Amino acid sequence: MNATAIELADIVRDYGEAYLARYQATSWHQRRVLLGIARCRTAAMGGHVEVCAACGLVRNAYNSCRNRHCAKCLGSARERWAQAREAELLPVPYFHVVFTLPPEIAALALGNAKVVYDALFRAAAGALTTVASDPKHLGARIGFVAVLHTWGQKLDHHPHVHCLVPGGGLSPEGERWIPALPDFFLPVRVLSRVFRGKCLDLLTRAARDGQLHQAGGTRVLTRRLARSRRHEWVVYAKPPFGGPVQVVRYLARYTHRVAIANRRIVGLADGNVTFRYKDYADGNEGKTLTLPVMAFLRRFLTHVLPASFIRIRHYGLMANHGRVQHLLQCRAALAGVTTDLASPVDLPVQQPPELEPDRALDPFERERCPVCHTGLMTLIRHYARPFLAPTIPPVPQLAWNTS
Repeated sequence: MNATAIELADIVRDYGEAYLARYQATSWHQRRVLLGIARCRTAAMGGHVEVCAACGLVRNAYNSCRNRHCAKCLGSARERWAQAREAELLPVPYFHVVFTLPPEIAALALGNAKVVYDALFRAAAGALTTVASDPKHLGARIGFVAVLHTWGQKLDHHPHVHCLVPGGGLSPEGERWIPALPDFFLPVRVLSRVFRGKCLDLLTRAARDGQLHQAGGTRVLTRRLARSRRHEWVVYAKPPFGGPVQVVRYLARYTHRVAIANRRIVGLADGNVTFRYKDYADGNEGKTLTLPVMAFLRRFLTHVLPASFIRIRHYGLMANHGRVQHLLQCRAALAGVTTDLASPVDLPVQQPPELEPDRALDPFERERCPVCHTGLMTLIRHYARPFLAPTIPPVPQLAWNTS
C-alpha cells in the first residue's frame, strides 16, 4: 500500500476484525463507529451522481457515513458551525479559556465517560459564570461557547474543554456592558480552584448516587477524589491571537474533527502505524510516532464519545434558550459604551449566511469540481446501497467487505 495514501479507513478495514476479535469487550457504539469508517465512501454505502454546473463534468461518487468520528466526513458541518458562530460575534475582544482534567480524574472517564465529561462541562461553565459575576473580578453576566476535546497529539487521553468567551458581559440589571481589561479576563488561579471544587463536588455526588464506578469500589474512588482536591488544576486563559474570527476557526477544527486526521498518518507497515505529531514540550517541533496497530486503534477508540453526547455547548448569554434576545441586549448595551471598537455595532442580530441551495438540501459533502476547480458538484441522482444489517453483528460474524 502506498505510504503516502494511508487513511484511517484503510487501517480499520485491514485490522478492524482482528482488533474486535482480540478486544471483545469493545462497546456496541465503538463497533458501529469502526464499521461506519470502514464502509465510508464505498459501495456499501450506496452512492450518487453529481455534475459540475460550470464545465459539465458528470461523475459517480459513493456516499459518506456521516459519523462524527470519521476522518473523511463533517467538513461541511464544520463550515456551517463556524459561519453561525461568526455571525454571533460581538465587537469586543475574545478570550480563549481552557479547562483541563488532571490525569487522576481523567482516568475515571475511561469507564465513566458520560458522567465525567458532563461534570467537566458543568464545572467549567460554573467556574466561569461564578467568578465573572463576582464584583471583585468582573461583576457581569457572561456568555460563551464550550467545546470538548479529549485527545493529545499522540492520541493519548487528555480531556479538556475549550471556551470562547467575549471580553466582558452585561451588568446584573442588563442595561450596561461591563468590559474586561484588554489583556486580562479573569484570574486563572481563582478559576482553577472554583473549577476544581465544582468538578469534585459533582463527581462525589455521582459516586454517592451510584453513577460513578471505580475498580476497588467506593472507598478507592473516595480516596482518589480526595487526593485530587489537594493538587492545583490547570486552567489556561489569554486573549486570542489574530482576533475572534480566527479563534472560531481554530475551535471549529475540534467541533467536527476526529482524534487524528488522515494527513497526519505517514505509513502502515508490518503491523505498525506511523503518524505525525507536534511535541509541545519541545518547542512545537514536528515528530513522528510509531505504534502497533492494535495500540493505535485502542487509542483512537478512547476518543469515541458516548452515543448522543453533546460536545458543543452554549452557556449564559449564549445559551440556546434566549440567545437572540441576549445578543440584542448586548449589542444595545455596547452601542452606549464609548470604547475603541474594531468595527461598528449593528443592533440587529446577524444571521448566518445562506449556503448554496444544493448544499443546504443535500446531505452529502459538496466539493469543487476536480477538473475546472470553480464549479460546485451538484447532486442529480441517488442510487441505493446494498442491504445492510440494521445492527452490528457479533464479532465472529462481523463483515468488513465494502465492495
